[in-house]
Amino acid sequence: MENIQNTGVQAYLVGGAVRDKLLGRPVADHDWVVIGATPEMLIEQGYQQIGNDFPCFLHPETKDEYALARTERKSGKGHTGFVCDFSPEVTLEEDLSRRDLTINAIALTLEGKYVDPFNGRADLNNKVLRHVSESFSDDPLRVLRVARFAARYATLDFQVHPNTLELMKHLVNNGELAELTPERVWKEMSRALTEPRPSEFFRVLRACGALEVLMPELDCLFGVPQPPQHHPEVDTGDHVMMVVDIARERFDDLIVTWAALMHDLGKGLTPEEEWPRHIRHEIKGVPLVEKVCECYKVPKDFRTLAKLVSEHHLRCHKLLEMRPKSVLKLLEALDGFRRPERVRYFAQACEADARGRLGLEQRDYPQSQLLIEYNQVAIDTNIKPLLSEGYEGLKLAEKIRRLRLGSIKRYMAQYKIAPQ
Repeated sequence: MENIQNTGVQAYLVGGAVRDKLLGRPVADHDWVVIGATPEMLIEQGYQQIGNDFPCFLHPETKDEYALARTERKSGKGHTGFVCDFSPEVTLEEDLSRRDLTINAIALTLEGKYVDPFNGRADLNNKVLRHVSESFSDDPLRVLRVARFAARYATLDFQVHPNTLELMKHLVNNGELAELTPERVWKEMSRALTEPRPSEFFRVLRACGALEVLMPELDCLFGVPQPPQHHPEVDTGDHVMMVVDIARERFDDLIVTWAALMHDLGKGLTPEEEWPRHIRHEIKGVPLVEKVCECYKVPKDFRTLAKLVSEHHLRCHKLLEMRPKSVLKLLEALDGFRRPERVRYFAQACEADARGRLGLEQRDYPQSQLLIEYNQVAIDTNIKPLLSEGYEGLKLAEKIRRLRLGSIKRYMAQYKIAPQ
């Protein structure tokens, strides 16, 4: 920590660095708030200004971020409808009061003294996510941020304070979530899927009514039953939440966790009279996956994988029973010979689905590794003789397909895999 060499100017460590220090967690970024300064004063000392919404500066040596203390006044709808005042007269307490949660509104002096006007340390000790003030309701993005913090600290047993949840419901009921851009929602949602327990993000959103607004295709899965012999947890929504958590814990790859979240949307379309069976839900879910991905401008590779997992996850579960031709068709559907990493992601999402069932979290799932091995065997098939023989076009493609099919058959025979 370094002070800023100007009379009357003070710098305080704030935000996540202070919070995580108190929790005994690793501190990644150090953010500072500066009291009593102007942009010109910092620029003169070599700080580099960044950002357009409000003055923020990079320290010339540490590259830590230093922001001028500011207040915010609601001037319109949505996440960006604010007027900021960052004059030198803004106090530390005024700056802290505009923050979302008390645990994020603690400052630390250069001498190691905590400044905690909103009792954030007590809430850390009591494992409570509580809003700082009624101005919490000015920013609809805070609904998603609180849910994300709930996902981050769920393993530490943190809970959203009931009064904060009521303010979140108020924001939802006022229609404020509609003011959030798709890109901003995706950013928060994708970050939540990397937290230790992403399911808590969606459960908190559901508790305040936000999930029904933001992703009704997922919200409607709660309360939809599944066959208990395959799904001891019964409830489809609970199953999907288990799958998401397992995908995050076992594979820790955002594209896999997103596909896990999307894999069973089709079950929300099953008529009640057909419950608990869900005939062709895997096919019915594909347009819903596309709809959600289009709504939030999800990256193309995420979208493609999620649709493939929705459509083909049952085929992966039956891999040990599949004949060579069916295996080849599945690998072709995945475009696995050109994109082997997609086969791995697909297999991992399917494994998360198989394990995301009550009491079956540690079950064996050899299909995952087997699918990857099948794909590699097909890729390693020697096609050079075909090229030297002059085959081309459709004839070449068919010859290559037959060779790959033969490779898969030999692999099955070698390892005594006996399809039904």
